Amino acid sequence: MEQKKNILVEVTYKGKYCLLCFYMEEAVCLAIPRFSSNIIYQRIDLTQKQGKKRFLELSEKIHGDREVDRFIRTAPVPSLFLDGELIFDTIPTQQDLEKVLSEAIDRSPCVVDKAIS
Repeated sequence: MEQKKNILVEVTYKGKYCLLCFYMEEAVCLAIPRFSSNIIYQRIDLTQKQGKKRFLELSEKIHGDREVDRFIRTAPVPSLFLDGELIFDTIPTQQDLEKVLSEAIDRSPCVVDKAIS
C-alpha cells in the first residue's frame, strides 16, 4: 500500500508573550487538521535548549555558518518551515497556508508499506 511521506512543519516561537508567534502557531494549528495524517508539527521554542539548537541549524541553512556566527544573522521569528525550508516569514492567510501544505503533500514521494511474509 502506498501513502504520501509525512511533511515536517516547524514554527519558530519565542514564547506566549510574542503575539506574532502566537498567531503564526494558531494559523498552523487551524490548518493542519485537514492534513493531519501527513503533517508532523513541531514548535521551535527558542526558550528551550533543543529549540535554540534547531533554530541555529535552520538559520545556518538560510544564511550560512559564517553569517550566523560572525554577523548573527538568524531565521525570522516567527517563521514557518516545511521540511527545513523557509516558506513563510510572515503570518500567512489560511488559504495560502492550506495551498502550500496541499502542494507539499502532493509533491512528497510515496512510501510503500511492505507486508511481512
